[in-house]
Amino acid sequence: MIVVVPDDQYARWQRIVEKVRRVESIQALETLLNDFSSASHPQTLGFVNAHALNTVAKSGEFFHALSSADFLLRDGTGMATLFSLMAQQPGLNMNGTDLIPSIIRRFNGRKIALYGTGQQYLDRACSSVQRLVPASPLSSAHGFLSAEAYVELAQGTRPELIVLGMGMPKQEAVAQRLRDTLQGPCLIVCGGAILDFLGARVPRAPRLLRTIGLEWAYRLAREPRRLFVRYIIGNPVFLYRAFRFTRTQRKALLLKAR
Repeated sequence: MIVVVPDDQYARWQRIVEKVRRVESIQALETLLNDFSSASHPQTLGFVNAHALNTVAKSGEFFHALSSADFLLRDGTGMATLFSLMAQQPGLNMNGTDLIPSIIRRFNGRKIALYGTGQQYLDRACSSVQRLVPASPLSSAHGFLSAEAYVELAQGTRPELIVLGMGMPKQEAVAQRLRDTLQGPCLIVCGGAILDFLGARVPRAPRLLRTIGLEWAYRLAREPRRLFVRYIIGNPVFLYRAFRFTRTQRKALLLKAR
C-alpha cells in the first residue's frame, strides 16, 4: 500500500513529536505526577500513539486540538519505533491505562469528574475510581453529549480532575473546549479507553503481553471488527509514514549543513 503524505502533514507530525514529553526515569515520572496534581489553572494531558499520529495526518482539526495540549506523553511501541528511527531515546512508555489510575490517586479528597463510555460501564468505572479515591466526590456523564454539555456540567461541579473516555478525536476537542472555558485549577485527561477498562467493558491484556508491547494484539483479538482498521491497516501505514518522516528530516538536516 502506497500512502502519499503531503509536506504539511509531515509538519504536523514534527509539531506533535517536538511537543511529546519523554519521561526518562521513575524519578522524572514522580516529578511529572506532582506537576499534574498541582496545576493552578486548567491544563490538558494527552497521549500520543501511532493511531494519534495517523489521525493527525488526516485531520487538521484533530491536529490543532492535540497540539494545544499542555502535556503530551509517548504511548506505545509505535512511538518508541519512531523515536528510535530519529536516533532519540523514547523514554518510558506512558501508557494511559496504566498511568491514569496513578494520576487519579493524587487527587484523593478533591472533586473528580468522569465523562465517557456508556452509562452501565461508566457506573462501574465510578465504583472503581471511588475505591482509588475514597475521599473524593465524583460526578459523571456518559460519552455521547456535546462539548458544550460537558462544559456546563464542569462549570456546575467545578472538578479539579476530569477524565475523558470518549476516544479520539472527540475527547481531544472536548478537552480543548473545557480548558479554554473553565477557571481555577483543573487537570483534563484524554483517557481513551480508560473508563471502559475501569468499567470492565474491556479486559486488560495479560501482563506478559503488556510488558512486551503486544497489548494491541490482544485488544484486536477481542474486538476484531472495531479495531481492524486501526491496527491491521493503521500500523503498517504508520510505519510507512514514520520512515518517510525520518527520511525527510535527515534530508532537511543535510541541506542545512551545506
